[in-house]
This record gives sequence, C-alpha cells and structure tokens, in this order.
Amino acid sequence: MNREEIEYQIQDLKADYVRLQQDLEKLEYVKGNLHPLEKQLSEIEHSLKKLYEQLAAFD
Repeated sequence: MNREEIEYQIQDLKADYVRLQQDLEKLEYVKGNLHPLEKQLSEIEHSLKKLYEQLAAFD
C-alpha cells in the first residue's frame, strides 16, 4: 500500500467514525443499545492506529 492509499483509508475511517459518533449520541438520547456502536468505534480506532503507524514508516 502506498502513502496516498493509506491517507485515503484514514480519511474514510475518520468519516465513518464521525458518523458512528453521531449515531451513538442519538441512541444515548433514546436510551438504545450502545454496545454494537461502541465496539465499531473501538475497531475503527484500532485500524486508525495501525494506519498511522504505517504512514509514519514512510517518513
């Protein structure tokens, strides 16, 4: 994977993260089941960490 592909994936994951955070806030308001969204957010955080490590390797 090249630098541009990694940066694109990071931007894509950030957009998903923001969308999921908004969904989580809505579910909190209506007292819905938060666990699946919290799990997805955690997985995205983990993926972002790995991508940032790969990106740092290019520098």
